[in-house]
Amino acid sequence: MPPGRVNNMRRRTREPRQAWRQAVESQGMHYHTVDGNPYWDESVHYELTPGDADAIEAATYELNRICLETVRHVVEQDRFDEFLIPRDFRPYLRRSWERDEQTIYGRFDLVYDGSSPPRMLEYNADTPTGLLEAAVIQWFWLQDTFPESSQFNNIHERLIEAWRSVEWRSPSVLYFTALAGRVEDYMNVNYLRDTAIQAGLETRFIEVEKIGWHRTRHVFTDTREIEITNCFKLYPWEWMWRDAFGPMVLRDTVNWLEPPWKAILSNKAILPVLWELFPDHPNLLRASFDPLPEGNYVQKPIFSREGANIQVFESGRLRLRTEGPYAGPFIYQELRELPCLAGKYPCVGSWIVNGWACGVGIREDDCVITGNLARFVPHVLTSGRD
Repeated sequence: MPPGRVNNMRRRTREPRQAWRQAVESQGMHYHTVDGNPYWDESVHYELTPGDADAIEAATYELNRICLETVRHVVEQDRFDEFLIPRDFRPYLRRSWERDEQTIYGRFDLVYDGSSPPRMLEYNADTPTGLLEAAVIQWFWLQDTFPESSQFNNIHERLIEAWRSVEWRSPSVLYFTALAGRVEDYMNVNYLRDTAIQAGLETRFIEVEKIGWHRTRHVFTDTREIEITNCFKLYPWEWMWRDAFGPMVLRDTVNWLEPPWKAILSNKAILPVLWELFPDHPNLLRASFDPLPEGNYVQKPIFSREGANIQVFESGRLRLRTEGPYAGPFIYQELRELPCLAGKYPCVGSWIVNGWACGVGIREDDCVITGNLARFVPHVLTSGRD
């Protein structure tokens, strides 16, 4: 099989647009280059067939279904210990689930070779990034380079629909927040804010560090001491419950997006519980809280992000590892390598917005672990014929 093709998936190369930097910056992407290396890489693109899109879409709906069933199981069976969820936080999380609090979006990271069923590596359910690239940047790239072609991508439209479906607390101003000084986080949040504005909402941005707590009114406030009642946060739940203001969150004065129950799905402890409840599911990889007996597995901290602190074992021997700030406990997932095309390893991120599977973003790395410096490459839908 040619090195640039795995069954129906093809990896193509082409010259980037002449003024691509100016183009992506005008669309909000100011982090296209990291340490002199491209993060947005349009010298490469992937061709997917309608059959590929259908397979990814079907797997996304099925994974969403079984993930929600697993959250229900964890809540009903009180399995919070395995997820290291603090005891004080558990009633708050339980109420969030029982109230069916709205989720806006999430991203399933899949291993997909164009032939076997897509299988979930993990679910970025709480604070996924890469949204601007998937929804906007690759769409404009398509218009400039393949204007007669299509893409598996209606993320933007689904986001606007999602904001219109939320039940807002009064006053209904929607705040957006992220950590200061992180350009990528800010631009992803700013894009989400733009879709909310297009949905007709009144919005404001505030940095996480500037959110205050009013000691007499017992509410969160902005810098003008105006109460915050609705807030989209690009800030993980496991950080929130450890912060100084964590106990105030439990007063339940804010409608947070993503909601508290997403703390279960964003935790990698969900992977062995999924396998326990749905063994041999075609869209899952075997996972356990203990090393797999065959010795071919990937060790992941239950709280970890961006490919940090991952260890790959073959026949019980360490083959590859990444550094990072995260410690155990760990889960252990069957080693299923990403396909290798021209020496690169593509990971398919499938976006789900308000329950709709609505698009993909592909990142490729130089090794089987997709790290935070993996390049985002666009895609195009083709007929599948050479």
